[in-house]
Order: sequence, then C-alpha cells, then structure tokens
Amino acid sequence: MAASPKETVTLTLNDRAALIEAISSGEKPKEKWRIGTEHEKFTFYKDNFEPVPYEGERGIERLLLGMEGLLGWKRVEDKGKIIGLVDPIDGGAISLEPGGQFELSGAPLDNLHQTCREVHIHLAQLREVADPLGIGFLGLGVSPKWRLNEVPVMPKSRYGIMMKYMPKVGSRGLDMMFRSCTIQVNLDFSSEADMVKKLRVGLALQPIATALFANSPFLDGHKNGYQSLRGAIWHDTDKDRTGMLPFAFEEGFGYEQYVDWALDVPMYFIVRDHTYYDMTGMTFREYLGGKRKEGMPDTMPTLQDWEDHLTTVFPEVRLKRYIEMRGADGGPWRRICALPALWTGLLYHQPVLDAAWDLVKDWTAEERDALRIGVATHGLKTPFRDTNVLAIAKQVVTLSRKGLAARDRLNGAGFDETQYLAALEETVTLGLTPADQLLMRYNNEWGGNINRVFEDFAY
Repeated sequence: MAASPKETVTLTLNDRAALIEAISSGEKPKEKWRIGTEHEKFTFYKDNFEPVPYEGERGIERLLLGMEGLLGWKRVEDKGKIIGLVDPIDGGAISLEPGGQFELSGAPLDNLHQTCREVHIHLAQLREVADPLGIGFLGLGVSPKWRLNEVPVMPKSRYGIMMKYMPKVGSRGLDMMFRSCTIQVNLDFSSEADMVKKLRVGLALQPIATALFANSPFLDGHKNGYQSLRGAIWHDTDKDRTGMLPFAFEEGFGYEQYVDWALDVPMYFIVRDHTYYDMTGMTFREYLGGKRKEGMPDTMPTLQDWEDHLTTVFPEVRLKRYIEMRGADGGPWRRICALPALWTGLLYHQPVLDAAWDLVKDWTAEERDALRIGVATHGLKTPFRDTNVLAIAKQVVTLSRKGLAARDRLNGAGFDETQYLAALEETVTLGLTPADQLLMRYNNEWGGNINRVFEDFAY
C-alpha cells in the first residue's frame, strides 16, 4: 500500500506553518459548517450483565464482523484483527475504546435532524447484529458494576502503549480508558477569531455541560459519591494533556499558541509500516528537535505524526480541524441528540455566541477550574459566585434554544431543531441531573440492586 502524502511530508522545528496549517486548514465559510457527533456505549451480555470480550462466538470481533456484513463499510485492522469500520462514502466510522466500549464517530451532517436520524439508525443496526449474540448496550458515563481487572482489553496497539504510560502520570488513567464513556460533538469555525471565541465559550461552559449530562453515580456495584465520576476521573488522568487550557483566554491567543502547547505535551507513539512505536518520555518539540528513543525506527518526524499527536491531547475542548466538545457523560439516545443540539445552538448563531461570551468573559481561570472540579461531585447544585450551576444552566439552555430557533427561521416552517433540547429543558426545570434520577431509582424501586440499571437503561 502506497504511503499517504502526510506520511511522507517531513517536519522540523522550523516548520511551524505546517503545524499551524494542520489546524487552520479546517476553516470553513458558515454555509459549509457541519455537525459531527460521537458517542460511546458499554457492551454487556444480557444474560449475566458481564462485559463482552473481544474474542469468542459472542465477542466484540463477531459484533464488528456482523456490522461489516450489514453495512459494507471498509474494515480497519491492527495486526490482522478487525478493530473498526469506516464509511467510505460519508466518512462515519465505528471504533473500539480500550475496554470494548463501542463508538460511532458520526459523519459531518448539515443539521440536527440528520444527526438524530444517524443515531437512531446506528442503534437499530447494532441491535440487529447484537440481539442474536445476546449483547446489549448501556449509555452511562462510567461502567456501574465491573471492576477494572474484570474489563477485557481490546487488541489495539496504541492502547498497549497507553496502558503502560497512564499509571506514571495519574491515578485514574486506566479508569478513563476502560471504564468511561462519553458523548462528543465536533463543530466548525470560519476564521482564527471565530475559533478563539468558540473555544473560549466552549471551555468556560464545559463544566455546565458536564453537570447537565452528569450520568455516572455508580462504580463497582455501589454509589460512588459523584454526579459525574467520569468528569472526576479526568482530573487525575494526565495533567500534561488535559484540563481547561487557561492560556486560551490570554490576549493574543490563536492557532500558534495552541500549537505551542501541543508541542510540549509528551508523546504516546508514532506509526511506521502499521507498527506502533512507544514514544513516551519525550515531547513532540523534542522529537522535532532531533531527540530519539532506543528502539524507534530511523525516521524523520512527519505531518502524519503531528496529526496523530493532536489526537492524543485531551483538554475539555480539543482543537483540530474542528472544535471538539468533550465534557459530557455517555447517556441514552435522546441525550446523544441533546448534546449536539446544545452546542449547535450556542456556537452556530453569532448573536447567541456573543451573548454566551458575555456570560463567561469575566470568569477567572480559578473560577473555571473550580467549576470543573465542583460539578463532578455536586452537579447542578455546585455554587458559583452568588448563584449556582443550575441557574447558569438555565441561561445556557435558553440561549441555545434561541440559537436553534434562529436556524429554524432560516430553514422554514416545521424545521424545529429546538425539539432536541427537550431532555435538557426537563433537567433544568426539575433541577435533577440524570445521575440524580438514577440514584432515586437505586435507593427506591431498585432496592440497591445495580443490575437493574442494565435492565432499565439498555439500548
């Protein structure tokens, strides 16, 4: 197989323009802005609520092979093992997270109706293949029952490198890898200035989204004391590559400053001839500067190395050729639709984006960090200044509705993307997160039986 152009374009520390262009080339005029939604879910056996291993007659491998036969998508392999599928026409993809979490990375779509239809079709297709195997799917932020040593490991080479590295830089990296699930939305920007405002608003309001979608109050079969344990796990995963990017709020921030930050994040790997080489222990800046590691191939840094590296940084909002919102727990399908609705309404209508910035522009770095930490434990009840997160969330959801209503007016009568905010409007009206509602069931009708979450909340 011929090498891609990105694999042959070599880089040095002097090639800053190429590093920046790997991000800035994502700029699009507003009429070409799209919505891309990613969602992960846990796989389990319906008969005993145990996690699904990769191999076996009822394993993840069989599930992927069944989806390949149903969809006709292109197979992705790692050392001869099927690990994912790619839609060669629309660009969507199915992939595996480290513990067998099944992920759909949706195609870039025009509107939320298409997004929600994509989710519905995907889950229906999954059930068609999974039901004969006795496999179910659960949308939560953290697996509620399985201990870390009970979770199977998927055969993806990059995960082997990450497994060895994570315990060196944090206490919860393996929980992040093997016991968490999220929903994300990817959105476009038109210019550097547009990117900056969207990134800042996204970072400041990410804790609000975490609270609205908080859905991980269980671990190891019991209550864990958190609203979003998934959110708390990220606090001690790897501080070099996670967090709220305080430099993004400094005067003069743009593509170059994000590139500078990413250059100083330690690497995970490079790929040569389909083989992953462990590059932990050096930053990308050091790699560009000529530093080498024993056992790595005699090779120059490439543009593909840089683009791979950008996928291994995990701030609350990540910048690539688009902006990724990363703060939400996994959830049921109507909440999968609600996350892109929330952020599309906030970021894709300029007056609403400006109003959202006005809401957060005087928040300090310390306040933003305190919100991020607080919502993991307290959810909507987290105090902030003279109010709380629930009051802010009400404002945010109202702003998003205004942004979606403006899109509706442009698209004509009956378009109505605002319907996808219904789950969030219910949350702020009741003042109860999904975690609150799970805990009420656990304490009452479930009688403390954690298996009921699989029975009542499976897709």
